[in-house]
Amino acid sequence: MNGDKLDRVLVGDCIELMRSLPEASVDMVFADPPYNLQLGGDLLRPDNSKVDAVDDDWDKFEDFARYDQFTRGWLAAARRVLKPEGTLWVIGSYHNIFRIGTALQDLGFWLLNDIVWRKSNPMPNFRGKRFTNAHETLIWAARDKRAKRYTFNYESMKELNEGIQMRSDWLLPLCTGGERLKGEDGKKAHPTQKPESLLFRCLMSASNPGDVILDPFFGTGTTGAVARRLGRHFIGLERDPDYAAIARKRIAMIQPLAGEDVAPKPSKRSEPRIPFGVLIEAGLLQPGTVLSDQSGRVHARVRADGTLSAANALGEHRGSIHQVGAAVQGAPACNGWTFWHIDVAGAKRPIDHLRQQVRAGL
Repeated sequence: MNGDKLDRVLVGDCIELMRSLPEASVDMVFADPPYNLQLGGDLLRPDNSKVDAVDDDWDKFEDFARYDQFTRGWLAAARRVLKPEGTLWVIGSYHNIFRIGTALQDLGFWLLNDIVWRKSNPMPNFRGKRFTNAHETLIWAARDKRAKRYTFNYESMKELNEGIQMRSDWLLPLCTGGERLKGEDGKKAHPTQKPESLLFRCLMSASNPGDVILDPFFGTGTTGAVARRLGRHFIGLERDPDYAAIARKRIAMIQPLAGEDVAPKPSKRSEPRIPFGVLIEAGLLQPGTVLSDQSGRVHARVRADGTLSAANALGEHRGSIHQVGAAVQGAPACNGWTFWHIDVAGAKRPIDHLRQQVRAGL
């Protein structure tokens, strides 16, 4: 990707602008396209005050056929600029997300997840004739079904969720308060500004520092603001020059975070494999050292060849840290790195902390 288009907001038709970008040059696309809300008139509160709904021309299409044509056009253009292992996020409501999902599959994208953004502070249904629309749906898709190495920072998502695997339902608030951009008249600068917390989660989960993030419906620049803060590059495409000007001003005020602060937690699969015997060779464990489980009720002895030996009511056992750990429990399998512990300064620590010492020295 040439640097002249990185970290810039380009004004014009998103499909034409994407055609000007190099093929396979983008790591991730985040798209917040027109929802085609098909509003039949003004939306009023019980006190007859008008709700500031989306009634802009950019959200109006003659019919579903025109909307589908537009959707397939921008999706095809986005797929061309995605790298083979790149992914695309698209957000929508019940008005359009199912049509977009069909188009994604027809064009060859491979759906990875649908995410329910459950709004903690949704707008009520003033007419009282339907359920309150309290969520929007995001689709996360790989460029095609052959993509096996797309970015997913599983460990970072787990840490964000207090050590529990992140689920596909996200409870996040709407964009309100000081985050909501306003014009000189005090009104919303953009009717559908997304909260930065939503973009933060998408970018942290599916991109890495230095990646290029493309947003074909840039609006007032939430994607660019979050990308800049997290050390990613962005390309924003926006048809409205007024929105583009607001986005540029907003992003210019963002101070990027330090590189070490935004790097995702490495996947355990990406870490170098360390056999248990290496701990013995490195002198971190001596043959004859006695290991135990966390409770101290089960014990095993370290042997010079990297095996353990143990004896209990179930019999005598010798083998790897995993095999012996499973055998003394009568279990089908065991992660010996976390099951076996060693005394360190009067406290029991899993032998995995010794493995991490070896990795840190590589």
